[in-house]
Amino acid sequence: MSLPLAERLRPKNLDEYIGQKHLVGKNAILRRMIDAGNVSSFILWGPPGVGKTTLARIISTQLDVPFYTLSAINAGVKDVREVIDKAKSQRFFNTRSPILFIDEIHRFSKAQQDSLLGAVENGTVTLIGATTENPSFEVIRPLLSRAQVYVLKSLEKKDLLELLERAITTDIELKEKNIVLKETDALLRFSGGDARKLLNILELVINAEHGDAIEITDQIVTERLQENPSAYDKGGEMHYDIISAFIKSIRGSDPEAAIYWLARMVAGGEDPKFIARRLVISAAEDIGLANPNALLLANATFDALQKIGWPEGRIILAETTIYLASSPKSNSAYLSIDDALAMVRETGDLPVPLHLRNAPTQLMKELDYGKEYKYSHDFANNFVKQDFLPRELKGKTIWTPQANPAEAKLKEHLNRLWKDRFQ
Repeated sequence: MSLPLAERLRPKNLDEYIGQKHLVGKNAILRRMIDAGNVSSFILWGPPGVGKTTLARIISTQLDVPFYTLSAINAGVKDVREVIDKAKSQRFFNTRSPILFIDEIHRFSKAQQDSLLGAVENGTVTLIGATTENPSFEVIRPLLSRAQVYVLKSLEKKDLLELLERAITTDIELKEKNIVLKETDALLRFSGGDARKLLNILELVINAEHGDAIEITDQIVTERLQENPSAYDKGGEMHYDIISAFIKSIRGSDPEAAIYWLARMVAGGEDPKFIARRLVISAAEDIGLANPNALLLANATFDALQKIGWPEGRIILAETTIYLASSPKSNSAYLSIDDALAMVRETGDLPVPLHLRNAPTQLMKELDYGKEYKYSHDFANNFVKQDFLPRELKGKTIWTPQANPAEAKLKEHLNRLWKDRFQ
């Protein structure tokens, strides 16, 4: 039986590897480490299908070291210790450490991660972890301190087009056919930047066509996928599409739709902590100052899930989902930090005004650090007008209150103090 197209096209070396030029391109950090033959432990963080597993295998091949792999879904502490013992027995003096690749490392428990520490620290293995989740949430601090985190990006359009062209011209089976990519928009759209999904879709479409002369159009791709919905997503659950619909339903103030998408994730076996983290982000990004209690409730939900677990945790998620979807919305805080960051990039490191500087030494006091600062609590209403921004930014608008009752009250209070500064 023939291997799947995605497996047949798996790159064997860095020259065949598509994308991630910021990591493996000429003079990039991972490329330099690999070329020098001195790779330390690291974690690859990025969406599915961008080459995390492939990159780990290429590194082991190029360094010519044993490659052990574990999946966090079905491996326990015992499995980890067995691999470490095997690595010790095969390690000889002055040889490079074997590579231990752990897929979905964010699913490892604290005990499983603890069992890795000694082997990583003393060099028994070089750990390469792969995760689709932010490692700072799920990977224990001692392990994070021993492993650099590298971020992989979704493949760009030019990368995906290059992969399609390589598939139809170099694959041992496809090159025997006369395949014409007349249209590629549907292929790219349904793949969502996932190389493996792109090749799976391509293979599905080609296998459904008769004869060796095949013309691929957007209409054909869409029709084939509608006939085979499970063929282009693991388990038939469109993980990223559904979480997107969930968040957009909350943002759009539709609690019924939000609960429906929540149910789809619960029924599909989604990690409840993944959902809870998205609720925390949504509370800050989409509800924000219109209802600050939303963030408190979302954070409490995340904590409660750790204590209650499943299946009762679904009730906690449902309560918070309805609350967030029903809350007034504001993204003024989200916009303000992005505007402030853009301002920092544009203006650079502007000096802190002298009156705002700390003066812990006599010399600093002599240089007038803090001299003109006015202590707000010494004045009526605990406020006195003074400049807090760098002189170059005086009069700039960074935060704009939005039209909701909570921010209207904030705006009214601030304008009483600042005389209509906030519009």
